[in-house]
Amino acid sequence: MPLLLINVSPEPLSKPGMKGLVVITEFTPATSALGGALIGLAAVMMMLFLGRIMGATGIFSGAITPTSQRNWLWRVATLAGMISGPLAYLVFTGGFPVIDVPISTPALMIGGFIVGVGVTIGSGCTSGHGVCGIARLSPRSIVATLTFMATTSLTVYVIRHLAGAV
Repeated sequence: MPLLLINVSPEPLSKPGMKGLVVITEFTPATSALGGALIGLAAVMMMLFLGRIMGATGIFSGAITPTSQRNWLWRVATLAGMISGPLAYLVFTGGFPVIDVPISTPALMIGGFIVGVGVTIGSGCTSGHGVCGIARLSPRSIVATLTFMATTSLTVYVIRHLAGAV
C-alpha cells in the first residue's frame, strides 16, 4: 500500500535511506488553481491576439527554426516569460522554490528524450492538446490527452511497483 506524505513545509521530505514507496507532494489548492487560471488566461490571450494554439513544444521548436523574424519574436518572448517564473518567485518570496528531484540527471535526460519523441508522434504536447485542444472539444486532443494520462499512470506503476524504484 503506498504511503502518501503531504509536505506543508517549504523543506523537501525525502530522506536518504527511506524504504518502500513514498510519494511526496504538497497540497496547494490555491496556488494550483491560480496557476491553472493563469495558464488558461495565457492560452486565451495567445489565441485572441495571435490566433495561435499555446503548445509549448510547438512554440519551442518554432523558436529554434523560425519562419520569419515576427514569428521568432513572439515565440522567444513566450519562452522568456515561461523561464522567468522562478525569478518572479524569487522577487516575491525572497527565495527560489524548493525542488526535490529523486532521480538522476541521466534519467531526467532519457525521460526528456522520450517525451520529445512522444510529442512529435502525438503532434503536440500536454499544453497544446490538454489545455487548448480539450477546450476546443477536439477529438484528436481528447484522445491524445487520455493517452498521455494512461501512459503516465502505467509508467509510474511500472517504475515504482514492478521495477522497485522509490
